[in-house]
Amino acid sequence: MRKVNVAIMGLGTVGGGTYDILTENHEHIKRTQGVDVRVRRVLDRDRERVLGKGVPAEAFCESIDDIAADKEIDIVIETMGGVEPAKTFIIKALESGKSVVTANKELISKCWYELEPVAKAHGAGLYFEASCVGGVPVIRTLTESMQANRVCELYGIINGTTNYILTKMTEDGISYENALREAQQLGYAEFNPSADVDGYDAMYKLSILSSLAFHTSIPYESVYREGISRITAEDIKSAKELGYVIKLLAIGRRDGNRVEARVHPTFVPQDHPLAGVRGSFNAVLLTGDYVDDIMLYGRGAGARPTGSAIVSDVIFCAKRKTHDYTDFGISNKADAGIELATDFSSKYYISLTACDRAGVLASVAKILGDYGVSIGTILQKGSVGEHASIEFLTHTASEKAVTEALSKIEKLAPVRSIDSFIRCL
Repeated sequence: MRKVNVAIMGLGTVGGGTYDILTENHEHIKRTQGVDVRVRRVLDRDRERVLGKGVPAEAFCESIDDIAADKEIDIVIETMGGVEPAKTFIIKALESGKSVVTANKELISKCWYELEPVAKAHGAGLYFEASCVGGVPVIRTLTESMQANRVCELYGIINGTTNYILTKMTEDGISYENALREAQQLGYAEFNPSADVDGYDAMYKLSILSSLAFHTSIPYESVYREGISRITAEDIKSAKELGYVIKLLAIGRRDGNRVEARVHPTFVPQDHPLAGVRGSFNAVLLTGDYVDDIMLYGRGAGARPTGSAIVSDVIFCAKRKTHDYTDFGISNKADAGIELATDFSSKYYISLTACDRAGVLASVAKILGDYGVSIGTILQKGSVGEHASIEFLTHTASEKAVTEALSKIEKLAPVRSIDSFIRCL
């Protein structure tokens, strides 16, 4: 039986969960997987926290140099988060010939193209299943289970915090601000929630997943990003009335050499599989040209689900004699010949407030028609003084056409405001 020594860098929430799994399930892993995985070193700034987890004092260290120089260590687990010093530490570990397992989606999305060549040059592995969708094995599915297919579409709810907030707004009828406050109290959202609610977390993950799904580099900067902070209780109510729920979706599509990658709030039909993904759960729907649809569902964050994915990578790495790398050669730029779409086609929900008088609706409809945008559904809600709320669902149109039309509509004298503009699945 092979003995595998690991080092953990960062014993916070995820690192602590990983340590718990490796120690509590040690005998189970040994018996079922045929590898004896032992934690040899733990690097952290807080010695008391490390010792409080039951880590032996001799395993504690404060320098990456101690880990890099230890020839007994086979695999280094990085759970520190952020770009630096995690990037520098990982490079040192790879240069010493040690494989690295990480949950760091920001680092992988931004620096993958720097890390993989180092790993390859030193015969080390770089594994990051836990960087996307927590304990849900989406990366392994893409790389180990769908090789027979060209993946053409990827739809995902890949941020648990925003899904929790939108679920509370939908089911309890509370405001965005109150739902966010509750998410913070439960530990789902940080004190500064921008990474989640402004879509950065999902953007990083989609960059990684779409690169793997479409076998081409999709830089994170090329992912269109829009968060949920402007979603109102009225938007939630209108979606329900029209047969939808609102989700923050990550969408990736490839058609020939044209690739689109976008993260934004979306009206999802109530009978769609992703509509039923509630609370902090995540789900990814993959479409292959031969297998058709595959849906993966589970907990997308937290110490145990993320730790589970990390340990899975540790075992996967430990049982391999050689390591695989991307078939397309990851880069910080789009591959030659790939068109990264900046204009998308979708149905749209539009809500505006305008003077409640004859001819206004006709003027709005004419401008939309001038730009080739046809209206599928119109709702006019009760007047507030001299103004009324008008809601549209359009047929499929290009985003450029819709936004250009709205810029003209906004300038109409009877139109007080464009209140909502949300894409529909």
